Amino acid sequence: MGKLVSTLFVTLDGVYQAPGGPEEDTRGGFEHGGWSFPYADDDFGQFMNGVFARPAAFLLGRRTYDIFAAFWPKVTDPADPVSSKLNALPKYVPSATLTDPAWAGTTVLSGDLAKEVTAVKERVDGELQVHGSGALVRSLLALGLVDTLHLLTFPVVLGTGHRLFTEGAVPTAFTHSGGSVTSTGVAINSYDLAGRPEYGTFGLPEEA
Repeated sequence: MGKLVSTLFVTLDGVYQAPGGPEEDTRGGFEHGGWSFPYADDDFGQFMNGVFARPAAFLLGRRTYDIFAAFWPKVTDPADPVSSKLNALPKYVPSATLTDPAWAGTTVLSGDLAKEVTAVKERVDGELQVHGSGALVRSLLALGLVDTLHLLTFPVVLGTGHRLFTEGAVPTAFTHSGGSVTSTGVAINSYDLAGRPEYGTFGLPEEA
């Protein structure tokens, strides 16, 4: 059975919207697109190249799929570590409205999300990778289907934009499985799903 691995870029205030460019996602009048660009360095590149060395297939939210499909098929260098995998490997998109995808290798999942994604995980031998797709990741976490979350936190606060974890998110606990900090201050942390949170209290010491 495959392992579902999510890789997400977020700001210090939890915004994941449009890290890659000004016109990527302007929903809600978002004016900060491209906020991750100044922090790209060799450390960041090496981590992402490592991620893209491991996929067996991709699972993408509809918005991220549309952004990727408009860009990556145009990158045809076989040595490119990202485009070579995105263009060649199977891509799955949960959507009720996408009916005729033009990007080769795309399968639309139009049924029950839990059943469809579980079936894909069972067919995949390796990593089923989710990139971006914040709303989809929230749904997958709520269903307990995410195995590992790579969270790259950038040293910037934007104040507006779509947040990864919103009010009403399903309480979820993780174990930390690895981390590093790039030369530009991006905190790269990997977390494995551990179930539901546990609770306790820091009580006052008992009087003698």
